[in-house]
Amino acid sequence: MTTPAETTGNSEGTSPQPDETPVRGLWRQGVEVFCENRLALVGLAMFVVLAAVCFLGPLFYHTDQVHTDLAAVHLSPGTDGHPLGTDGVGYDQLGRLMLGGQTSIIVGLAAGILATVVGTVWGAIAGFAGGWVDAAMMRLVDAMMSIPSLFLFMLLAAIVTPSVSMLIVIIGAFAWLGPARLVRGEALSLRSREYIQAMRSMGGTGGRAVRRHIIPNAIGTVIVNATFQVADAILYVAYLSFLGLGVPPPAANWGGMLSDGLADTFSGHWWLLYPPGIAIILIVLAFNFIGDGLRDAFEVRLRRR
Repeated sequence: MTTPAETTGNSEGTSPQPDETPVRGLWRQGVEVFCENRLALVGLAMFVVLAAVCFLGPLFYHTDQVHTDLAAVHLSPGTDGHPLGTDGVGYDQLGRLMLGGQTSIIVGLAAGILATVVGTVWGAIAGFAGGWVDAAMMRLVDAMMSIPSLFLFMLLAAIVTPSVSMLIVIIGAFAWLGPARLVRGEALSLRSREYIQAMRSMGGTGGRAVRRHIIPNAIGTVIVNATFQVADAILYVAYLSFLGLGVPPPAANWGGMLSDGLADTFSGHWWLLYPPGIAIILIVLAFNFIGDGLRDAFEVRLRRR
């Protein structure tokens, strides 16, 4: 026969709370599924290596990326301590690659996060509100998506002076349209759930529903889409810089290096073209692989929930 004291002792044991164990188990399952995706691990490793080279490399490999050196123009790789050679004004190509990678990664991450945040909030409000609010908000999205985004980027970049912060704002100002449509679809399916209706019947506001229920339950879609948004933002930076609308010298980014290298390729200076081109391909592939792995992980977590 169990005494009240024994019952109390068992209930106050050190075992995890019932509502904590499933959550930890779901996260563990998601991590396991992500780790089973070899391409996702390869993408994560590629991004870590590229980020380390770009941000930590200059601490060990010191180069002058401000002053030109016309006596060291177009040196081939391996000449006079230049592993990747020099460009048309004497800049060390490896140091330039690191500096350009910092700009590309910072702009890509910041613009991708900005687009994801704006698109998530916009889509969640539109989908949850419904009616004329949803119609008005999404017609604006449709109207903006009907205009080629690259044309808008080029127009704004030509009007304002390009800088790192300005590129982030320009790309983020139009890249949020895709996430808005995705989250709006999630919100339309979530707003009719029982727990949303129960919260509203108890006096809960629409803002609380969006903050505490709609966005958290769409977080899987949001995170996966964010990785693709970062990859797209890096490509947009490369597009604009390739067309001469990137950050002005002595700042650098991979798109601008690619544009400069293309003009010198016909002169036999191949080392000015291939390194930035390969770097752009690798980092875009890395984020796409990571996004695929995250999508599999969240699908498994949601399916087993």
